[in-house]
Amino acid sequence: MTLPENTADRTFQVDLRGLVDLLSHHLYSSPRVYLRELMQNAVDALTARHALDPAAPAGSFGIRLYADRSVVRVEDDGVGLTEADVHTFLATIGRSSKRADGIAEQRGDFIGQFGIGLLSCFLVADEIHVVSRSARTPGAPAVEWRGRGDGSYTVRTLPASARPAPGTTVTLTPRADAAEWTAPARVQHLARHFGSLLRHPVTFDDGSGGSAVPVNPEPAPWARTYPTPGARSRALAAYGEEVFGFTPLDTLELDLPAVGLKGIACVLPEAVPAGRRHGHRVHVKGMLLSEQAEEILPDWAFFVRCVVDAESLRPTASREALYEDDTLAAVRDALAERLRAWIARIAASDPELLHRFLQAHHLSVKSLAVHDDEILRMLLPWLPFETTDGHCTLDEFARTHRTVLVTSSVEEFRQVAAIASAAGLGVVNGGYTYDRELVHRLPEIRPEVSVADLDPATLTAHLDPVDRETELAAAAYLALARDALAVFDCDVALRSFQPASAPALLVDSREARHERTRSRLAREQEGGLWGDILGALQQEASRAQLILNQLNPLVRTAVAIDEPELARTSAEALYGQAALLSRRPLRPAESSLINRSFLDLLAHALRKDS
Repeated sequence: MTLPENTADRTFQVDLRGLVDLLSHHLYSSPRVYLRELMQNAVDALTARHALDPAAPAGSFGIRLYADRSVVRVEDDGVGLTEADVHTFLATIGRSSKRADGIAEQRGDFIGQFGIGLLSCFLVADEIHVVSRSARTPGAPAVEWRGRGDGSYTVRTLPASARPAPGTTVTLTPRADAAEWTAPARVQHLARHFGSLLRHPVTFDDGSGGSAVPVNPEPAPWARTYPTPGARSRALAAYGEEVFGFTPLDTLELDLPAVGLKGIACVLPEAVPAGRRHGHRVHVKGMLLSEQAEEILPDWAFFVRCVVDAESLRPTASREALYEDDTLAAVRDALAERLRAWIARIAASDPELLHRFLQAHHLSVKSLAVHDDEILRMLLPWLPFETTDGHCTLDEFARTHRTVLVTSSVEEFRQVAAIASAAGLGVVNGGYTYDRELVHRLPEIRPEVSVADLDPATLTAHLDPVDRETELAAAAYLALARDALAVFDCDVALRSFQPASAPALLVDSREARHERTRSRLAREQEGGLWGDILGALQQEASRAQLILNQLNPLVRTAVAIDEPELARTSAEALYGQAALLSRRPLRPAESSLINRSFLDLLAHALRKDS
């Protein structure tokens, strides 16, 4: 498209106050990040200074923090800026000083890469005062830059005495409403919080007249030397406990040289809710990036919390999270492999630790085993499941049950557990997350074991039939009971089974109930479009079955009732009690039936006594 001749190029006008407001409410999580951004800029300046002077001894360049009630100051011995650099980088929003000549190719050495960090200082102050002297141009004078929140700034050169050595000093005069973040104690706390693992020496002075105190007196615990491997393990575990506030079940050392990542993973000593993901502490080149970086590990690894320091991970613009790219994906996969290797190691060499780990984190391991054949073969026999023999491992359960039956829901298991156990059937509760799928894979590990879904017919086939005379004597009662329970699509049968204390068993599946509901709706909507759709989906639905236990004294009394209304009421009461024992949610009609049958039986008992 050709522009009209009278069209002139124009530049964007930036409302700095509006931009700062945007940063404070949408980019940064808290005003406290101003100190991290200042320290980060200082670290990057030191990195550039070391690139200019690689022969300088380690620790010869550092960062000094100062805070009293009136100012906050950050001073570094970094590469510094010339007057031209100040105009180019400090006064141009979005341009990073890391793009300076000779540094662009070293961008991977720097933490900050977005050129907006200095603006975060306007979250706590109305003016930023910078004095800098360049190490790249030794003869250049010191330069003073004052930037204000209204978007204006001034620049002037200073005598050499204002900043005799190369480096930069940033001074803030806090606003009254920023006292929470600029008080000396808070500044010292934030400095330790963000910079405890920095590789350059950092000190803090609170202006009280005492000597400056080190912020990071020791290197990261994994970077130190220890007299013995045991001492190293104890030191890493103690560091994990200090950071996370719990005593780790075990501590894994993490080391990925390809991306310069080092750190530890602390195994939680207690179970966590399913699906809950703990955040991890991620440092980039020593600077704390995030305390809640969930993306560093896969979803299934919610049994650990990590502290890592990496060289090659990219921060987002806010530098409070990690940028999702191929490097992060590779790191996530590599750390997942380290966790798998740890599980394999304790499975092979430390059964006591394995038992404690699985006792707390079996759900996490189950989620991993579903997708990881190696973990499946290694740990499936040791994972705990709810069975008719109680909570036990599949290995223990398979020793006594060569045929393992698995339910499709918790509700179904609770319906049949007591009776199946008494009948000698081995049933596993498959209603919990991952359990049914994992139990069906047991023959891959134990070929001598067969696994099948529990069919109600399988259970009823193991219940003893009553003799013909008893069946005939109870026929009238059973007919009345079937009529009373027809509204629930429920058949009634008489059997003998253990335990004798159980008066009745309600055999019904969630799928069968859904199918009966669909059939009822199809009948009600017969002739309409919705009825045609439901009719097309309709399958033959199995009826629920109330199985009365002839061995139970209450049932023997009930089947002998010759008063029709009382017989119906007793059948309803037996159905209600069996429904309650199944622990499934009751339908409104069932709740009404339970209340009505109880009141009717109570009224009958009172009339009989009067």
